[in-house]
Amino acid sequence: MATYYSEEHEWITVEGDTATLGITQHAADQLGEIVFCEQKEAGDTFEKGDEIGVIESVKAASEIYAPLDGEVIAANETLADNPGALNESPEGDAWIYKIKLSDAAQLDDLMDLQGYKTLIG
Repeated sequence: MATYYSEEHEWITVEGDTATLGITQHAADQLGEIVFCEQKEAGDTFEKGDEIGVIESVKAASEIYAPLDGEVIAANETLADNPGALNESPEGDAWIYKIKLSDAAQLDDLMDLQGYKTLIG
């Protein structure tokens, strides 16, 4: 299972044509205490760069942008009742979406862990 990172501080793990998307620990730390997560619904399609949700913290609201084209096959419903899980386990249990990829070649535009570490310095 390969993991990719976006410049918008999202991680994506890929198995076959299904990807799991969430925010990085760095993003969760920058946001502070997360109080709300607005998500798309299963069946919603989107293109790379589209806004696909909003995370609100006590500090700010931050849009989630699609790092690639796809379709939501599942949204992590536990985040509606427990958005703080994004602070506790952003790169684990608190994933945001399961996505069916439309164009796996777009993964080439994303970073590996080393590239992401360089980005956040």
